[in-house]
Formats: sequence, structure tokens, C-alpha cells
Amino acid sequence: MGLFGDVSQTAVERALSELRAGRPVVIESAGRFLMAAAAEHASADLIAALDRIGGGQAMLVLTPARLRALGHADASAPCAIALRPLDSDRVSALVSRRGEVLHEEVRPGDVAMATAIDLAKLALLLPAMLVAPLSAESLEMIPSVTVRAPAVEAFAQNRAETLTLVSRAPVPLLAARAAEFVVFRGGEGMRDQIAVVVGNPDPDKPVMVRLHSACLTGDLFGSLRCDCGDQLRGTVATMAKAGGGVLLYLDQEGRGNGIANKIRAYKLQHEGLDTYEADETLGFDLDGRRFEFAAEMLRLLGFSQVVLMTNNPEKAETMRRSGLTVVDLQNVYGRRGADNVRYLAAKRERAGHFIDVEALEEHGSAACG
Repeated sequence: MGLFGDVSQTAVERALSELRAGRPVVIESAGRFLMAAAAEHASADLIAALDRIGGGQAMLVLTPARLRALGHADASAPCAIALRPLDSDRVSALVSRRGEVLHEEVRPGDVAMATAIDLAKLALLLPAMLVAPLSAESLEMIPSVTVRAPAVEAFAQNRAETLTLVSRAPVPLLAARAAEFVVFRGGEGMRDQIAVVVGNPDPDKPVMVRLHSACLTGDLFGSLRCDCGDQLRGTVATMAKAGGGVLLYLDQEGRGNGIANKIRAYKLQHEGLDTYEADETLGFDLDGRRFEFAAEMLRLLGFSQVVLMTNNPEKAETMRRSGLTVVDLQNVYGRRGADNVRYLAAKRERAGHFIDVEALEEHGSAACG
């Protein structure tokens, strides 16, 4: 560890910036090198350059979820699609178009290809990558950032372990005049995470805690597709009435897939898919979020016992695995309407969220985590 930190982790951060900017990076795994570029930036010029650099062996790498959407149900890991010739329109269709069918040859992926997909997800891009093998001669002539597969695999955990508190200040809220915003850096990439400490919770006693993934459309604009805004404001009000609590506002838009992919998924929902079907059509797993860093935020604030306000069992299990004591779970209710009832039902049926059907009918609302 030098003046500029862990060099391998710095390389990952730079690679994520390069991919988001539409530029390729180099991935090294067991002495083998691949040039990788985000498929959503697949212009004709980029495709031609990759194919030329790779000696005509450039391929498209897709996730098992996207392969299933294309009618290839056997994949359990990222696979490579051999496209001859490489064509930007066909690449675009295979990456995200609904109803497309895969006719091309599918080849088993390897560690480097799986690493390319991991980079795309970390960069909040569509999980589809164009890759091309590199010779030692080609490598010397390419001024790209090079990352090692193990460094990418360790990146998310390292970010959680290096979580730091950077600022805090009182911020009176409509539902809780006694509130303090505490900003942490890290957790998911280098994004900032927020803890809203409501009232004056006692660190020696179980504290009410809500892990709330950011939802721009619901929290800020009142989208009717979800009940996130209701949950956000409702939990703060509940904490204020109870004398204190902590709301962790986590930068995990779209279940960790990012705002651009969330809006892509919304378009597919508008066409008839449920929230999970839409994500899977784009190549994403059921839920791309991690919550270990949320436990670290609570520890840094001095809390070790929590009453978790959620219906998501994975949040509770992660808190326990991370060493916190989950004393109790409390449901979180929000409005139910024609625009979000399918969303709520999908969370119950597909992700196992604890939603009491009788309570939904009784309250004319719905719970989700």
C-alpha cells in the first residue's frame, strides 16, 4: 500500500470510469489478456477495432439471465457468442431487445469473461461485453487500463471495508425536526451513502433501522409504479414518534443496477413484464444489491442491535451474517394501486418478501422491503 493506495484497486476504479466513457479496458487472468468494451457502446467503429485487434476473434459475452431470455436455458455462467460478422445492430438486439432469439454459436465463458461482466455491473452498465483476445505484441501497443481478475472480484468487499465517515450535520425534516444527516464514502464503488439519524437513539439498546435503497422516481417524484416514497417518509415518521432510529439511504438505484438500467426496465414493464422479468430480460439477476456495507455504517455509528424495518429477508440475513443482532422485524407499509399491485405481488412471489396478504386487504396498501 503506497501513497496512491492499493494499485490493483485503483486500476479497477479507473477501468470503471473508462467503460462508462465508452472506452475499452484490458483484463488479465492467469497470464491471458482480453480487451473488453461495454456492449451498450458498441458502435460500428468500436466493433471493427476490437475485431481487428483480436485477429477476427472478438465475441459478445452475455449473462445466464440474458441467455435465458434469448431462449438458451442451459447457461449457468456468462457465455461468449460468436458473431460472424460482428454487426452493431445484431449486437444491440442480442444485448437488450425483447423477443429476440439466439441463433449464433454459444461458447462456455472463462474467468476473464466473467470478470468483464462484473466490471459492467460495477459500472452500472448493461451486463453485456464485447471481448477480444490480445497477444503480447498487441498489448504493448494499446494504452488501455489493465485490471486483474482477482482485483475485480475483491473490489466490492474492499469498498465496504474502507467505508469512511466524511461529514455530518443536523437537518430538520418535516416528519422529524430532530434529525442528523451523516455521509459515508464507499460501500458501492466510491459513491456516497447517507445515514439519517432520527431523534436520539440509545446505542446500548436495539435501534429501529431501515435500509432504504435510493429510488429517484418514487422517493422524489412520487412514481405510482412502486411504494418507495411512502416507505421512506413513513419510516422516518415512525422513528420520530418512537423517539429515535436510523434510516440508511443507500445509493442502490434499481436494485443495484443504476438509474439508466432501471428506466430500461420500466419500459419493459410498460410493455407487460413484471419488475423481475424486465431485469432478467436485460441480463440482470434477481437482485444486484449488497448490504454488508450497511452493517458497517451502523457499526461506525455505534449501533449493534437493530429492529429492522423491512419485509426483505435478505436484508435481515445480511445484518446477522455481518455480526449485528436483529432483535425484531417490522413490516413497512405503503400505498397499493393499479399501477403497483403487480410490482408488489412480484416481490412477494419472486423474491420471497414477507408481505401479509390479509394486511394488504385490510389496510388497502402493501408492504415491501
